[in-house]
Amino acid sequence: MVKTEQLSLARQLDMVFKELEEELSGLSSGTVFVQIRNNAIGKFGIRHNPLEGRNGELRSADSGLSPVQYSSFRIMALESLKYKRHWTHGEISYEFAVRQGMIVVDATLESNYNMANLMIRYPRHTYPDPLTEIF
Repeated sequence: MVKTEQLSLARQLDMVFKELEEELSGLSSGTVFVQIRNNAIGKFGIRHNPLEGRNGELRSADSGLSPVQYSSFRIMALESLKYKRHWTHGEISYEFAVRQGMIVVDATLESNYNMANLMIRYPRHTYPDPLTEIF
């Protein structure tokens, strides 16, 4: 059995998009997110507004992504991984919308760090207090 940690992040992201394909086929906008820990995707999903309100009336959103739009979205998401640098924990969000028949995607890469890990890596005696050096 293959473990998630043994797959590249790109392969994991491809698996995420395959899992979300049917849901994306019913959405024309939203945000796909993936949470990463130790370069492995854990939680992932889609945030979206299923209803739009205008002039006091609610209506459902337009039809979802076409196969071509879905494919373009997936490729752009995979390409965005080239901009991930030197971090292993965080979240990537892909805000998407269909505009004039084309899919528009904005990727946000968020790195997360934990101070407790730094305290282990840099014990107090090896890391002087910067305020004592200033004053």
